[in-house]
Amino acid sequence: MSQRMQGQPMIVMSEDSQRVKDKDAQEHNITAARAVADAVRSTLGPKGMDKMLVDSMGDVTITNDGVTILKEMDIDNPTAEMIIEVAETQEDEAGDGTTTAVAVTGELLKSAEDLLEQDIHPTAVIKGFHLASEKAREEIDDIAEDIDTDDEDLLRKVAETSMTGKGAELNKERLSEIIVDAVQQVTVEDTVDMEFINIETQTGHSAGESELLEGAIVDKDPVHDNMPKSVEDANVLLLNEAIEVEETDVDTEISINDPDQLQNFLDQEEKQLKEKVEQIKETGADVVFCQKGIDDMAQHYLAKEDILAVRRVKKSDVQFLREVLDTDIVSDLDSATEDHVATGNVTRDEDDEMFYVEGEDSHGVTLLLRGSTDHVVDELERGVTDALDVVAQTVSDGRVVAGGGAIEVELASRLRDYADGVEGREQLAVEAFADSLELVPRVLAENAGLDSIDTLVDLRAAHEGGDVRAGLNVFSTEVEDTFDAGVVEPAHAKEQAVSSATEAANLVLKIDDIISAGELSTDKGDDEAGGAGGMGGMGGMGGMGGAM
Repeated sequence: MSQRMQGQPMIVMSEDSQRVKDKDAQEHNITAARAVADAVRSTLGPKGMDKMLVDSMGDVTITNDGVTILKEMDIDNPTAEMIIEVAETQEDEAGDGTTTAVAVTGELLKSAEDLLEQDIHPTAVIKGFHLASEKAREEIDDIAEDIDTDDEDLLRKVAETSMTGKGAELNKERLSEIIVDAVQQVTVEDTVDMEFINIETQTGHSAGESELLEGAIVDKDPVHDNMPKSVEDANVLLLNEAIEVEETDVDTEISINDPDQLQNFLDQEEKQLKEKVEQIKETGADVVFCQKGIDDMAQHYLAKEDILAVRRVKKSDVQFLREVLDTDIVSDLDSATEDHVATGNVTRDEDDEMFYVEGEDSHGVTLLLRGSTDHVVDELERGVTDALDVVAQTVSDGRVVAGGGAIEVELASRLRDYADGVEGREQLAVEAFADSLELVPRVLAENAGLDSIDTLVDLRAAHEGGDVRAGLNVFSTEVEDTFDAGVVEPAHAKEQAVSSATEAANLVLKIDDIISAGELSTDKGDDEAGGAGGMGGMGGMGGMGGAM
């Protein structure tokens, strides 16, 4: 029997499983990762285009924010999901630069593919990329310029650079002013506490009418018409308990035989609600923000006591009010005391139909962003959130670099010099890494309708001449000192992008075998696969079944 078995493969995997090995695995992984990168590269830069994303429920998102696009896309591919993690890490760590990080990851893998075709082992490529990444981070720190974190003009330039090309661009001067003010108000000794910044949106106005308000905003109405609309020197109680009749834990059935029994039952409920209102009154509170419901009868008694009450307040709003008022949220009225009540001002704006809440000593602020439609304010919020994170990062880190591709071209030049001293085949990987970084100015030029090769030649010439800040100003279409032109980016975001892109690329390159318990194909048919910037290209993974 052993003779007959010779030369035949031993089948140890189930029928449904699939496997791809060696170069096929690397090729498929690189194709999937590059498909993700290609999906967002057209959004890069001030002249980048937007994507319209329609989910399975028909909800539409219009954005050019890299991480939002990748999160919203219906991706069912393990390698592609690894690349999305790059964007998410970049967003968490730096607040912006997600498209750059993902695009560079794709370009690194494209360069790696060329090296693999020259029979250079993946291990050499991985080591070369790692060396280049370490050197690039050192050089970023060397190139970066330390700034005075009180320099409002420079911080505004950082905010404007982040917002340029997004929905916030048209009003970037006004918005950058608000963003810098907000960050400075929640900064203590170069430590920015972002928990004290809240963002609210409102439709029906222009983005230029956005404003910064001290304290919090609650977009709700009083529960009763007879309640006061505004209370100065208010005693505010934050409540996470319903002011309603307590229901039993188990289903119960009450049998009533005559009207007196019914009246007695209703009287008991009324008494219970009266007691709850009395408990609130005893704390000294004259304003109640309740996260849960308030019974109609309780509303009547609260109004009689001249207590302003608001119900069904969002959990996030209640938590922010806790920060603004520097108080606790009460979950059980029985234990509520005067200590749980905070002093502040509660003002009703009848035009906006919102409550403005200010604490006595709090440094919490709210950005009220306005726009004409829901889609406009959603994209505005994404742009402002990124800009807030970028300014906060700049204040904390204190280092900035010139934008417009200036830092990438300078890094590429220095990495090529460094490659001369690297021995072995890793030298080729370091040079490939340098070439990959130059994707950023090339795509900036492409998206602005300029010739990417001519632009890159001009940029290289400027940097060879010693102009470290030379970048592409897409508005003037000239290669110039982008730092002076106001295109300024945080150094930390660039460091993070280089690290994330390298680690993701190396992770993909290290895989030489894909073993799946089920179908590996992501080809969902013509109706779905063609969407989202050609993601159907990942359907090539369907061919893996034949590799066995």
